[in-house]
Amino acid sequence: MGLNSIGKIFMPKNKIFYNLFEEVAVTVNKMGAVLKQLVNEPDYNKRAQLTSRLEDLEHENDDSTHRIFTELGRNFITPFDREDIHTLASALDDIADYIYASAKKLNFYRVNPNDIGIQKMAELIEQGTVHIKSAVNEMRNMKNLRNITEALVRVNDIENQADDIFDLSIERLFSEENDFKEVIKKREIYQVMELATDKCEDAANVIESIMIKYA
Repeated sequence: MGLNSIGKIFMPKNKIFYNLFEEVAVTVNKMGAVLKQLVNEPDYNKRAQLTSRLEDLEHENDDSTHRIFTELGRNFITPFDREDIHTLASALDDIADYIYASAKKLNFYRVNPNDIGIQKMAELIEQGTVHIKSAVNEMRNMKNLRNITEALVRVNDIENQADDIFDLSIERLFSEENDFKEVIKKREIYQVMELATDKCEDAANVIESIMIKYA
């Protein structure tokens, strides 16, 4: 029996991990889209409804992440390294957590999101989730390596843009805002939104590591 035949015997028949990762990536992308919608909504009550929607999606994502960890305990054979599965699941979950945290900060502080820094950051977060979803969807077959690489490069570029937007927003905030309370509120919002883009990059780095090992 050849090595390829032996390998096929031990290849996992159940694609549950790919299904769950794709499910998580879709939810995270939905959250990015809702956050973008939220920061462009002038009505506080409607923003509160969108924050509630993000809370529901974050809970859905927690459930999917928990299922990934449960399947790790049930399956002896996995499509790639168990530690990588755990790390990627945690990284994707972090994106969802920080997107929801951004919305909660805006809602709690009642900050008017009609701010170029906040709106640009939300746009970058949403773009990051689009590319993360694209990369995750390509992991099932690992055939379109160029598509995965392009998606990951875009995520890294988005994180760099977010760093620049954060610096510029902080600079403008301290030079133009006279209300110290408002300075504290917006600075916290900028920070948590920038962290959401960092978490997208973290997930991209995990995917890149998996791709190098198994592609």
